[in-house]
Amino acid sequence: MFSRRRAGLEYDLLVYVANWPAARADAWRQLLRARAIENQAYVVGVNRVGADGHGVAHAGDSAAIDFLGRTLAQAGDAPATVNVELERAPLEAYREKFPAHLDADRFTLEP
Repeated sequence: MFSRRRAGLEYDLLVYVANWPAARADAWRQLLRARAIENQAYVVGVNRVGADGHGVAHAGDSAAIDFLGRTLAQAGDAPATVNVELERAPLEAYREKFPAHLDADRFTLEP
């Protein structure tokens, strides 16, 4: 079975910690799904809840998303602890069936 590690892509999970305001909650949810799909990886997005020091509301919407962009677990607009079990076998099977990672290239930005 193909290993992402052989390709230099050494991750199965991406974690995003954010301060997305409630006014942009839909964008937050859609971008988490997009990151999961484009990276063929699980994604966990952790967003704050409540108002910040400037009165800007944050709706939370923390979530765990699978590599197909499906929601595995989601928190609401109140502080919460959510547990989710991630399985490597379905992820690896999908990557082997749809090896989009072969189109990736290594690049660097130079001054």
